[in-house]
Amino acid sequence: MGKIRIRTGRGTGTIEVDDDPTKWSGDEFRKIQEARKKAASNRMVHTGRGTGSRRLGDEPDPKPRPSTEGMTRITGRGTGSRKSKNKGSD
Repeated sequence: MGKIRIRTGRGTGTIEVDDDPTKWSGDEFRKIQEARKKAASNRMVHTGRGTGSRRLGDEPDPKPRPSTEGMTRITGRGTGSRKSKNKGSD
């Protein structure tokens, strides 16, 4: 487990934190979230300003992230563009 640098305070500062997958997003974090949801599937969650409730296990599973590979991505305040390399999640 290594250290990574992340930006803070509107991009003006940096801090070093442990490279822990439980703190980040992405496919690995999605698997961790799924395991947490399965462990707490019998727990009730409240919906609609607290007026309704459902079991956490009854919530739908998230859909996989779609691929945007080859699509144009706008960069630099809208002045440039490049092809996307995002292959999505499987």
